[in-house]
Amino acid sequence: MSDANQDQFTEATPPDATDDAAPIAPGDGNVPELDPIAALVEERDALKDRLLRTLAEADNVRKRAERDRREAEKFGGTRIVRDLLPVYDNLRRALNSAADATGEADRALVEGVELTLRELLKVLTKHGVTPIVPEIGDRFDPENHEAMFEAPVPGTKAGDILQVMAEGFMLYDRLIRPAQVGVSSNTAG
Repeated sequence: MSDANQDQFTEATPPDATDDAAPIAPGDGNVPELDPIAALVEERDALKDRLLRTLAEADNVRKRAERDRREAEKFGGTRIVRDLLPVYDNLRRALNSAADATGEADRALVEGVELTLRELLKVLTKHGVTPIVPEIGDRFDPENHEAMFEAPVPGTKAGDILQVMAEGFMLYDRLIRPAQVGVSSNTAG
């Protein structure tokens, strides 16, 4: 650098600025005060909160998965049960139509159908299926029965079951099929 440039540089430097000037102290001017310990404590608390929330969420996911697994195990057979109910109905109809069997061969056939029906019901019961078997004269229950028709029949009260067309079925506490019934609509009990 030339001497003229050196003089310009020296003149541009303020007289109070020196190489060993004191650093800017926290709290002076626009520089925010930073307490490293407080910042670390705040960060630790935030991380601890996130960890606790993450652990709680993981526990909720685990519980939900366990509940879903138990429910799938308990109610996973719903479709096959629904598919087997027409087989049960047909065996029941066969027994009802063969009630007047007189010949030896007829009685053997009826007995075979009865045994098959009992075995099917035993297997269904083993897997949590229970039949809903309303009796004629019982009260209609819309939670477990489906009214197929209504008829005003003398000597009955409104809501009395007149006829049972098909039994209903529950899988544990879940309705698989309501019992199909005919109901009295008699208003003059």
